[in-house]
Amino acid sequence: MKKLVGLVLLSLVVTSPIALADSSFVVVFPQTNHQTTAEKIFFLGTAPANGQVLFNGKPVNRSKAGHFAPSFPLQLGDNLFTVRHQNRELQIKVTRLSTQPQLPQGLAFAKDSLTPVADIARLPGELICFSAIAPPNASVSVTLANQTVVLAPQPIKAQLPSNLAALTGKNQPANQSIAGRYEGCTIAQQPDSPISSRTTVDGNNIISGAVIPDSGKNIDLGTPEFRLTMNGETVTQSGTGKIQILSPSQLPVVEITADSGVARTGPSTDYSRLTPLPKGTTTTVTGKEGEWLRLDYGAWINSKETQVLPSANSPNTIIRSVGYRKLPSATEVVFPLEVAVPVSVKQGDRNFTLTLYNTTAQTDIVRTDDSSLISRLDWQQVAPGQVQYTFNLKNSQQWGYKLRYEGTSLVLTLRHPPAFREKTRKPLSGVKILLDPGHGGKESGASGPTGYLEKDVNLVVSKLLRDELVKLGATVVLTREDDRDVSLVERQQIISKEEPAIALSIHYNSLPDNGDAEKTKGFGTFWYNTQSHSLALFLHNYIVKNLKKPSYGVFWNNLALTRPTAAPAVLLELGFMSNPEEFEEIVNPQEQKKMAKALANGIVEWFKSR
Repeated sequence: MKKLVGLVLLSLVVTSPIALADSSFVVVFPQTNHQTTAEKIFFLGTAPANGQVLFNGKPVNRSKAGHFAPSFPLQLGDNLFTVRHQNRELQIKVTRLSTQPQLPQGLAFAKDSLTPVADIARLPGELICFSAIAPPNASVSVTLANQTVVLAPQPIKAQLPSNLAALTGKNQPANQSIAGRYEGCTIAQQPDSPISSRTTVDGNNIISGAVIPDSGKNIDLGTPEFRLTMNGETVTQSGTGKIQILSPSQLPVVEITADSGVARTGPSTDYSRLTPLPKGTTTTVTGKEGEWLRLDYGAWINSKETQVLPSANSPNTIIRSVGYRKLPSATEVVFPLEVAVPVSVKQGDRNFTLTLYNTTAQTDIVRTDDSSLISRLDWQQVAPGQVQYTFNLKNSQQWGYKLRYEGTSLVLTLRHPPAFREKTRKPLSGVKILLDPGHGGKESGASGPTGYLEKDVNLVVSKLLRDELVKLGATVVLTREDDRDVSLVERQQIISKEEPAIALSIHYNSLPDNGDAEKTKGFGTFWYNTQSHSLALFLHNYIVKNLKKPSYGVFWNNLALTRPTAAPAVLLELGFMSNPEEFEEIVNPQEQKKMAKALANGIVEWFKSR
């Protein structure tokens, strides 16, 4: 059994359930030889309702239909489980892997423990840090460009839980010692002198300094050489990442080539997303790490989404006037610039703030006619090279925005509210709603205890909801109407193209390995942009109250189908496929119709409240 990150939680992806001749006795998850780092694991399956299901000789709870989802602790290494129903028996092995690095035997560094792992480039004056895992009580150092950096033993640090821990209610750090971890840093500086060295002590880290003048060229310091000495013996090992110091006068300039460049807080997909950069944005590179580029305003981006502009100078611009363009369904605000610079967005309850980087204001006049959307525009130079525009809005609900460059002019599109006919039999007449039945094709999503797949029930309920919305006058667009592959990017593109009033992604939930499947159930909603919070909270409370569903919660969550900005976008988890009792409701056609009707009524009530 393999678990993949779906649109919300780790969804169960079924290849083939473990079963004997009687297919009514199955364990859907985990399959034998499953590997995990979790301290416990839940099993998911079903058997005929008569008789008991025994795990290692002990009976487990089952639903009326015979489904089961017990959890068991795991010891490090192999864990063997015998699952029995009457005269039928299954053998399942689950291996728990350690999260601790494997300490080496004898005089050696731990495998793959030397950092930096990839090639890095930094500006003069920045820290360049190294780390290694080696036996305790050893002496560890790094040689780089004829200088030596001592790596000092590190104290115990708290081990942070993963982001998924917030979804299981176990979001607490744990004290966990990584024995034999050594760290140290060096500083490259740039006065008018040849390269020299210095060493200072900062807490437990020993920091050395290489003094490097700006020659107008990048300086390659080569690959660090790690040295380990213990009991009078010494071993050396080369690192895997080369070190380069960038010349401040010759920094590369790149242009964003992706339609929406993914900016992050650090150099990997593990780091949080920032406001996407519109295609055509130009910016200076101030650091590198592997295939990741650090941009001059602080964000990181994958180099695959950029192209280098040879001989280009660092992009900077002034801004003077700001103009408006009124469209039938939106207001466009145009910011004329000399070059296309990085931007960021922050939405509030009644304001929308746009920040331009590498920009200096020379603004004396801004036209602010009366608008159905905007009450006032304020601007200020909040820092050198950073201009901030705040649109004070007449209503708390925002209905979507887009950012693009037309040449070097930044165009911000703010969408107007949709028409809503509250006192008619079809209040959603003229309102376009997009429904996204989650998963599809080879992406099966979660599995219920019988092997019934989330992708199938997502489509069933989405079509039922579509029918209810059409009765209320809505125009409904589905991202898929049958069992086919639709990528996350394609779903996002459909939302951007269709520009619905709202977008709802329909899902059913499951849990990570260490979740409590027997006790976890209920309705949950997920949002990302501020404009979507009201919709998520309202629908959550409406369904929980009117269908008397358990509440799983309302979550801010960085998901592909909550990130679109063209419309309020919410992902709904209507229940847990992994809960034996709730699964019986999920597959009940009458309950599916009740859910669809309640969602449609909730949508109408939300529009009324807006």
